[in-house]
Amino acid sequence: MPTYQYACVACDHAFEAFQSFSESPLTECPECKGEVRKVYSAVGVVFKGSGFYKTDSVTKPAATTDKS
Repeated sequence: MPTYQYACVACDHAFEAFQSFSESPLTECPECKGEVRKVYSAVGVVFKGSGFYKTDSVTKPAATTDKS
């Protein structure tokens, strides 16, 4: 279930709420009953595995064999 961040417009109270996608956004502050707004922030992304980096798709030079 996603976690949403809210901030009160009246008293600046900040809080988080666990809500499903189908639920309506909260509209009332639990502290002062004032109006709240959703707070949006950047989401961190971590790429793991092959294929995500420029060096992963570069063709490797052919191995040279030295015959002595």
